[in-house]
Amino acid sequence: MCGGLIAGCGSGGQSAAPQAPAAKDAGGAAAPAQAPAAAAPAPAASQPPKAVTFTWLAANRVEGPVRQDWETFKEIEKKTGVKIDFQVVSEESLPEKRKIMYATNTVTDFTLVLNQDGRDFGPEKVFLNLKNYLDKAPNIKKFFDTYPEARAQATASDGGYYTMPVLESDPSTKGFNYAWYVRKDLQDKYGLKPPTTADEFYQFLKAFKEKNPDSYPLTFRTPVSAPNLASIFTVFLRSFTGVEGYINQLPDKEEYAYAGYQKGFKDALLFMNKLYAEKLLDPEFALLTTAQWEERMITGKSLVTYWWKADMDPLVEKARKANANNKDYDLNVIPQFAADGIKNYQFARPAVGVNGLAIAANVKDKDAAVKFMDFLFSEEGTNLMSLGILNKTYKLVDGKPRYMEEFGTSPYVPLRRDWGVWFPNVSINNAIARAAWERGLDKKNMDINASYAQYIIDSPKSIVKNPEEQELEKSKLNNLNKYLDQRLTEFVTGKAPINDQTVNEFMDQSKKLGVDDLLKMYNAAYKRTYGAK
Repeated sequence: MCGGLIAGCGSGGQSAAPQAPAAKDAGGAAAPAQAPAAAAPAPAASQPPKAVTFTWLAANRVEGPVRQDWETFKEIEKKTGVKIDFQVVSEESLPEKRKIMYATNTVTDFTLVLNQDGRDFGPEKVFLNLKNYLDKAPNIKKFFDTYPEARAQATASDGGYYTMPVLESDPSTKGFNYAWYVRKDLQDKYGLKPPTTADEFYQFLKAFKEKNPDSYPLTFRTPVSAPNLASIFTVFLRSFTGVEGYINQLPDKEEYAYAGYQKGFKDALLFMNKLYAEKLLDPEFALLTTAQWEERMITGKSLVTYWWKADMDPLVEKARKANANNKDYDLNVIPQFAADGIKNYQFARPAVGVNGLAIAANVKDKDAAVKFMDFLFSEEGTNLMSLGILNKTYKLVDGKPRYMEEFGTSPYVPLRRDWGVWFPNVSINNAIARAAWERGLDKKNMDINASYAQYIIDSPKSIVKNPEEQELEKSKLNNLNKYLDQRLTEFVTGKAPINDQTVNEFMDQSKKLGVDDLLKMYNAAYKRTYGAK
């Protein structure tokens, strides 16, 4: 969805695609009851699958490390003859590892990559062009026929398909991912009312600071870049300018806009700088590792954050186990807020995500790799990756999958840790996983979904860019993105003063780096894709 810069792309903006009847996911969004393709036939007993090993890049998670002996993948090996050799890195080093692999053309046989990276590096012979194999891959072909948005996300400037985009949900029922967390036990203890405006949020943080002088009440997960939908810049630019991220579609117009050009941009900078200067914001907000962010929340060094709502219960459990004095530790949500005159919204989870599964162009056995990918996108393969093994990780209730009760209300933790199921950078269909999870939600999580429903609006539609537009995006986007990350961090931390002169200089440099060219291109591509309004 307009590459790395556009926040509506990510954990990106997509339109609804033809889908089978769906069940609601964990955020209230409907998700396909099954994977989008029919199951691949099992190999004949007299001709066992030919043994082959493929490498796959994966990152350890806070839920648990990547394992080579997950039972789910042993089951996949039995059915296909394919053994996966995971090449494991830390979650923090994954983006840099991918860049090195692209630059040296040493990507693993299978890799979950940004669809943007697939479009950029596929024509350079880093990834295999799946379009050349559709006659041998009926499930891949059916996937692209069923999800035209996925085809748009996968199509590079040469017309080739270089990724199989990950399905996230059905956008027709507005599921969502993120919410404001707060230490509910301390909020109740101090008698603090939930904030509903930017100023009330500031006072809310100040009250926590007064009661906990050694804390930095507010912290965020990195990276700071606005394509991270939970980043400090995505959140506060949306709250003050109405643009979710740096460049995105406006919430009430079919038009792309740049946050820097919006009326509230300077106010957003001043607000973030005030939080930093008064030590209400974690001074290392731009540098934290996942483990450091978690440690701050568990120990009470920080008390408020913005992150995946699904991670709330596991964080509470970890905090209570980490310290006997944390027996009353609790987290819940506070309302989402926006500045006066700005729409208070969050884009719904898109149908098609920003990531996709790619095959290395130099994979040793191309036909075997495509055949294996085709199995993964069959109903049988997708269910194994996203649901696990029937009657071990999930069961059927009224004909629909639901995770086993023993996994609790946060089933993805044991599923990822012990089974490799629904594992980020491995799973290819998060929609059916969320649907199975939602059927076991408790009242607290259902209440969270209900309380945020008022903010959730349709995600932006994907746009189809022609080769010239894709080349423009490729040449401009990364450098602009890096500049925005760096300069906004300098404004927030006080390394650069915030005044009319510095803001104007910022705008001038944004223009030099191509923001106007990108805006013009995105809007032209949108009108061409969906017709002028």
